[in-house]
Amino acid sequence: MTELVDSFRRTVKYMRVSLTDRCNLRCNYCMPAWGMHWMEKDTLLSYDEMIRVIELAAKRGVYKIRVTGGEPLVRKGAVDFIRRVGQVEGITEVAMTTNAILLKQYAQELYDAGLRHLNISLDSLNADKFAAITRGNQLERVWEGINEAIRIGFPSVKINCVAQKGTNDDEIADFVNLTRDMRIDMRFIEFMPVSDWENWRKRYIGIEEIQQRITEGVGELIPVYDGDVAAGPAENFRIPGYVGRVGFIHAISNHFCDTCNRVRLTADGKIRPCLFGKIEVDFREAIREGATDAELNDLFDEVLQIKPDAHNITMESPEKMLTSMTSIGG
Repeated sequence: MTELVDSFRRTVKYMRVSLTDRCNLRCNYCMPAWGMHWMEKDTLLSYDEMIRVIELAAKRGVYKIRVTGGEPLVRKGAVDFIRRVGQVEGITEVAMTTNAILLKQYAQELYDAGLRHLNISLDSLNADKFAAITRGNQLERVWEGINEAIRIGFPSVKINCVAQKGTNDDEIADFVNLTRDMRIDMRFIEFMPVSDWENWRKRYIGIEEIQQRITEGVGELIPVYDGDVAAGPAENFRIPGYVGRVGFIHAISNHFCDTCNRVRLTADGKIRPCLFGKIEVDFREAIREGATDAELNDLFDEVLQIKPDAHNITMESPEKMLTSMTSIGG
């Protein structure tokens, strides 16, 4: 069976799978302040339907699945689903992105289910600022989840911080210093335009400025070259004497669209070939109307045909703004 190669000769090896649009936080860069119209329960893909899509993708070369939300752990049965994903022939890496509110409760079960890769969203080390950014006073529970994952021995724990000027950019050095003694990846992600264009323009801070602050305030950033360059978009560095790593994701300033190897399966069964493309292909309807595997593979081919060359976001392109991230899976 042919690999998933798009019209720009990029091979899709990685699929993000959103289990739900629901979340137990309300982060200001993820969903609008006025709230969400949640997906109806019967519009969500069942786990069996998700596994079918993953199996077809794996037969065409996808080897990495990242389970996302919303917050994936708020959906009942998430741990067993992750176990099933790891058993799909051809899938060699299963990862999960979580806000860690429920991680302490489920960490051991997730590890026993075969999960080894955790990305944890954490945008402030200050309880008051964390509450303001996430609209939830849960910082202590997040740290309990992180510490439990480290205690259990997850080999890959990455902490993701969406840097925002005037909000948490004064904590950059504090975040980096976590890697002095913690064997984690501390990653800074550029703020992407969601729900409020002018607020985004005001708070956006580029990776180049973040790196300059680290170099001047913490120490030299020494590049780390991973063997699997297609596994993810982060550029990783070490600081001499620190046990962890620091990573940077240039989502806006120096986007990685030319090497994009991913698609996104939303919780309601659409596959998005680009986060900001606003184009998608409906797999749920086809599955529920009795589509054959061959017909679903034709839909995969359609995804590849409409995958754009780049998201083309600039400071002057508000039409690219997303109304929410939680409904897509990030």
